[in-house]
Amino acid sequence: MSDQNFVNVTGMTISFGTGSKRRQVVRDVSFQIPKGGAYGLIGESGCGKSTILRALAGLNTDFSGTFQFDGETVGNKRGKPFFSRVQMVFQDPYASLHPRKLVQDVLTEPLKVHGFDNIHQRIDDVLRAVGLGPQFRFRYPHELSGGQRQRIAIARALIIEPTLMLLDEPTSALDVSVQAEILNLLKTLREERGLTYLMVSHDLAVIAHICERAGIMQHGRVLEEMTADDIRAGRATADYTRTFLQASLDAIPSQE
Repeated sequence: MSDQNFVNVTGMTISFGTGSKRRQVVRDVSFQIPKGGAYGLIGESGCGKSTILRALAGLNTDFSGTFQFDGETVGNKRGKPFFSRVQMVFQDPYASLHPRKLVQDVLTEPLKVHGFDNIHQRIDDVLRAVGLGPQFRFRYPHELSGGQRQRIAIARALIIEPTLMLLDEPTSALDVSVQAEILNLLKTLREERGLTYLMVSHDLAVIAHICERAGIMQHGRVLEEMTADDIRAGRATADYTRTFLQASLDAIPSQE
């Protein structure tokens, strides 16, 4: 297949509720991600960006439109082969880790589900890959800092060797000083492992740091697509996007 179509979302529409209370939260959204690329969805809370991510992850199967992944159309229901290649990292690393499970157990579970061998070696390797180490195997989430918990959450997603990572505001629950460390880790992992990323965030600086292109969302629609350079330079065509960019530009560092 052409790597220009590794991820291809066309006309995605998502509604919640029934009858007179049914409302559209995502409206006719389309975007593509090349293999090894990173694409961002930016917008204020409630614009529908995380809803799209959950639909692609298989957490919400009630959507219309087409989702093609690696040349194949993905149905609303997913099997184990899909989940072995597509993993998600959630916003809150404490809520996404079982509080009474050791790190070793958190990382062992997906390996067993997907039939991997050499479990202990894989755990040690992935802990090193996320900047921790084997000594973290026997800790509980409450014994870790926020940044360490998010590194474990990333390790859990990585350990079954996916090709597509869905990143739901992966740094927004962290201190500013830790955010940069996690973003640089994600950037390094993508380069080393040839991963493809879809990231959602309300933070333009985060998206501009990780993604080559981004869709600006409002009220469930993508208003326009921009490159990371466009974002940094404030080049926008839609009025809403210009206002959104102007409010955030001071936080976006120039690319070195």
